[in-house]
Amino acid sequence: MKQFRGTGVALVTPFKNGKIDFADLERIINFNIDGGVDYLVSLGTTGEAVTLSEKECQEILNFTVKITNKRVPIVAGLFGDNNTARLVGRLNKYNLDGISAVMSASPHYVKPNQEGIFRHFMEVEKAAPLPIIMYNVPGRTSSNMSAETTLKLAHASDKFIAIKEASGDIAQGTKIIKDKPDNFLVISGDDPTALGLIACGGDGVISVIANAFPSQFSDMIRAALNGDFATAAQLNADLINVHDWLYVDGNPCGIKAALEVLGFCNREVRLPLSPMSPANFTQLKKEMDKALTNSVVKA
Repeated sequence: MKQFRGTGVALVTPFKNGKIDFADLERIINFNIDGGVDYLVSLGTTGEAVTLSEKECQEILNFTVKITNKRVPIVAGLFGDNNTARLVGRLNKYNLDGISAVMSASPHYVKPNQEGIFRHFMEVEKAAPLPIIMYNVPGRTSSNMSAETTLKLAHASDKFIAIKEASGDIAQGTKIIKDKPDNFLVISGDDPTALGLIACGGDGVISVIANAFPSQFSDMIRAALNGDFATAAQLNADLINVHDWLYVDGNPCGIKAALEVLGFCNREVRLPLSPMSPANFTQLKKEMDKALTNSVVKA
């Protein structure tokens, strides 16, 4: 499972006039692989999977597998649902040839208790055809998957290979790191605190900002995993002011705007999201310009 140690990037889905822009997606995939990311996560929250049809999701998976051409592993991130039975039914509907793992978020909106979350994931475990990266993102689900529940699941089945811990709570992540199985990875899902989690023994990140800064953010994560925290801290500081502007209008509105600054795609998103506002876009561009002209961070 060490193929998921390091930097994964939660890829955006570029649009043009309401349709998927596969030419831009190809450029973004190659930009990230050339920039040194360790693996790709297709069709997560950043990929706007919830706004895509099943046909579009399959097309994106097939295209990503084709363009990646085995250069790095791919995770399919579209397997989250607040209806356990529906999710179980979806898990075998997709052609996952060329995919190395699936990512499944804790159920959203219904706010289950910890026993409900545990039982939900055990049903996912029975149905999933590939290893599973669990995803805890309380800011979106409105319920936190506790360290105790994550550990209970990690010890219940070897099919659970990792947790994407996006609570931003380093103490919670540290509890998981302390008592996890040896072959279980603790991956940050929160870019600004990823360095801190790695310092506590974490295994890397599934990143949003890496879409636009793959080399810089991968170098930061790699330095931290190698114990070079002086370099990692400098790289982290160089990008820290960019993070807030990526989320001020929601994700992936900000990261798509950042990619527009770099010329990789436009700001278009699907409703109910709306593109980053002109005022915020101006501020984002200023912070990106500062980062890109820094003595450590380079384009």
